[in-house]
Amino acid sequence: MYDQIGGPKLVHAGCWSHSERYFSEAVQLSPQDPTATAIVARIDELFAIDAEARSQRLSLEARDALRQQQSRPLLDEIRKEIEAARSAAPPGGALAKACNYTLTLWQKLTRFLEYPELELSNNLAENSMRPVAIGRRNWIHIGSPQAGPKIAAILSIVESCRRSKLPVREYLAAVLPGLADRPI
Repeated sequence: MYDQIGGPKLVHAGCWSHSERYFSEAVQLSPQDPTATAIVARIDELFAIDAEARSQRLSLEARDALRQQQSRPLLDEIRKEIEAARSAAPPGGALAKACNYTLTLWQKLTRFLEYPELELSNNLAENSMRPVAIGRRNWIHIGSPQAGPKIAAILSIVESCRRSKLPVREYLAAVLPGLADRPI
């Protein structure tokens, strides 16, 4: 569904938090099963590598080198474990569902190895959009179908300001007056 969104330069990446959530659900349903628990631990190792890069404040180049050295071999192990788990798991079970989800999205989940600026998880983006989703009923009175993309653009600017710790009002007051005079 999302593959058609964006232009040719848009990079589609998967979210490891979603994948891990499926395996965590499999652990909750069958706590004695060591397979899902081991896969969750491996995915946690993947997140630990990126956490190490953040704590060291590595540049994108250094982060990429760390990922290539540590994450790439770990991903090979994770994939082997997931393929083995899928072949052994009952087809309709939570573990099989987690395996199928992850293997179907494998190319997108490993895209962070090609683009060091990508995060392993899109939780930050989802959390910033949550207020919009929660207030969705209030948005049905916007006025027209063309208003949706405009409001999305405004919210994107507001959230970018918040993440960059810029005062939203001051930013908009500085940018908006001259915007009409600029070519698209």
